[in-house]
Amino acid sequence: MNTTRIASPPPRPPELLGRTVVVIGGSAGIGLETGRRARGEGANVILTGRNPERLDNAARELDAVATAAFDATDPVSLDRFFRELREPVDHVMVTAGRPSYGRLADMDLAEIRAALEDHLLVALLVGRAAIGKVRPGGSLLFMGGTGARRPGLGLVLASTVTVAFPALVANLALELAPIRVNLIAAGFVDTPLSAQLLGKELEDRRNQLRATLPIHRVVEPTDVAALAIHLMSNTALTGATYDIDGGQQLVAG
Repeated sequence: MNTTRIASPPPRPPELLGRTVVVIGGSAGIGLETGRRARGEGANVILTGRNPERLDNAARELDAVATAAFDATDPVSLDRFFRELREPVDHVMVTAGRPSYGRLADMDLAEIRAALEDHLLVALLVGRAAIGKVRPGGSLLFMGGTGARRPGLGLVLASTVTVAFPALVANLALELAPIRVNLIAAGFVDTPLSAQLLGKELEDRRNQLRATLPIHRVVEPTDVAALAIHLMSNTALTGATYDIDGGQQLVAG
């Protein structure tokens, strides 16, 4: 009888041990899950968010080293946050903002500006503020989407942001090098924001995706967080867009 024992592989070292990760929009959903996973990989985490109470709860759960409550779409507050960082950080993930749907004729100028500022302007401002604050070889990571790549009624602003974001990220990767810049383009992700946007239609959407997606399940915040940590830790990746939608673009609807 062969009793040879196969040695277990050595434990994997934490991917972000000793690194500092900032999550802008880190009090819920994808941002919170990314902060949770970063902590599990040995990182020190700084969280920001609009809601102070929710932010405090997230900070206690993750044992965050610092928090800041502010609206990331406010240029003054965003700039102040970066200027007041006591030490350089390694990675910044931006999950703040929400998609904008609706016909152009039904929107006023303030809504149009807000839709563009919530994503494109915030990315530009974070990129400028990161100079001298993010260590060389560190990264900026932004959240975008895949759902508005096809033209459709009510998608004029969402489509504009979806198409423009990859070009913006690619150019930032050149301008900010050796800081790395990447974009996660997500389809439907089962988050509190999705629940808020869909309301009573949420469960129907979940069931539809479970029945039609090639992965036969709904994409969760943990899926996106796992990709985010990989993009932070893999120093060969910059200037690219990474889709995570469970194959949603491959099927109709």
